[in-house]
Amino acid sequence: MLARPRATALPLQDGDLLAAVDLGSNSFHMVVARYVLGQLRVVDRIRDMVRLAEGLDAKGGLDAAVLRRALESLERFGQRLRDIPPQRVRVIATNTVRQLAVPSAFLLPAETALGHAIEVVSGREEARLVYLGVAHAQPPKPGELRLVIDIGGGSTECIIGSGLEAIERESLQLGCVATTRRFFPDGKLSRKRWNKALTEVSAEFQQFANLYRALGWQEALGSSGTNKAIGDICAAMKLTKGAVTAQALPQVRDRLLQAESIDKIDLPGLPAERKPIIAGGLLVLEAAFDVLGLERMAVSKAALREGVLYDMLGRGGADDPRDASVAALMQRYGIDPGQAQRVEDTAMQLFDATCDEWELTGDDRAMLSRAANLHELGLAIAHSQYHVHGAYVLEHSDIAGFSQQEQRLLASLVRTHRRGIPKSAFDAIPDRLLARTKHIAALLRIAVLLHRSHEADAVPRIDAKVDGETLELTLDKRWLDQRPLVRQDISGEPEDAADLGVTLRIDAA
Repeated sequence: MLARPRATALPLQDGDLLAAVDLGSNSFHMVVARYVLGQLRVVDRIRDMVRLAEGLDAKGGLDAAVLRRALESLERFGQRLRDIPPQRVRVIATNTVRQLAVPSAFLLPAETALGHAIEVVSGREEARLVYLGVAHAQPPKPGELRLVIDIGGGSTECIIGSGLEAIERESLQLGCVATTRRFFPDGKLSRKRWNKALTEVSAEFQQFANLYRALGWQEALGSSGTNKAIGDICAAMKLTKGAVTAQALPQVRDRLLQAESIDKIDLPGLPAERKPIIAGGLLVLEAAFDVLGLERMAVSKAALREGVLYDMLGRGGADDPRDASVAALMQRYGIDPGQAQRVEDTAMQLFDATCDEWELTGDDRAMLSRAANLHELGLAIAHSQYHVHGAYVLEHSDIAGFSQQEQRLLASLVRTHRRGIPKSAFDAIPDRLLARTKHIAALLRIAVLLHRSHEADAVPRIDAKVDGETLELTLDKRWLDQRPLVRQDISGEPEDAADLGVTLRIDAA
């Protein structure tokens, strides 16, 4: 038996509003939707051209003027979100925030301005969410494979999927803002410079081109603003009716290069705000067409933000992708499902006894459940220091459904479930989550310790009481007397619990 779903249910009722915010490298987007009869109906959209990637320097710093521009946008978004409960709002940060040397320097003031927590997602998780949004907006034909290309401000995601599931996901450090800055920093355009840049960009796509072409696809779709803008240009030049084709793309490129400088670009249908960055976007798309052998790409009306909305629905039910990922990890690393179940059951018993006093949430319960199921993951690498190995895998893998912060939190729980607790164990945890994370870490440690022998028999009921930061446990004396190793471990646990800020008192009766 693999991991059981422990999703945190969204208390959705007809008429409830949900919101998704996409902090992209070029634009910030917000979409607000109403939940009606199990479906989402968009009621509002807000978009700000922030160009966050313009402020990113070579050392991972963010220009102060660009930061101010971002915070002003987030304050406006926050006003619109003011009346929507926090559990029905998700805010996703992408490539530029991933590249920051000190992400907290942006995240802390940004969360304050917006009034909501911000999740930073990996490139491949961004790709999954993009595909989910496109697939819901334009449902694919049953059994057919679809290629989706999303050109953002700082990165480009390429996904092959079937139905609502992404099969292959890749994220490249290529976006309309970043690529324009990289290859045309002085604004000069020439065919020689273009061809040199095209060779370098094409090399990025060639890393996975053979795999993608071997899988194949029946339809190609482009999402986000760059692809839409190029589709509109193709239509305005009367080359297509809005799609991008292998025949139309060179004509658009030739028209662009006639300008000889970015500020003189004259492309029909191109909004003025996109003129400074269209060269980089067009360059990326031409490389994708050339290397992947594309003939035609339709333009999708959905992207990451719509995917986030639908992912919220999945998280609130039986289709939480995080639970599927936990089950897949358990299988891949040969985790003993019986032991995982025993530890989880005891951890849940402890959680239910302490959650009110410690103000733990449904999200905390779900994270504790996942950590209980994955705490022995590192045994597949080595028994010695297996908690360290497991934590490393969880922090550095691409795990579908999890933000980078969620992976770090999960890794911290696995890292601290046994032995001493290093002072740096929770450095990556935001202050707003720190106390709750340490509390559930203490509960996981106790659950693992009580199942040290890996016996199939359940642990007798534990009486647990909380008074402030003091946790009092009463265990069955007869059961404990029969397990001297557990009794020995129990005797040393209060000292380790103190490193979590918890005063642990254990009695046997």
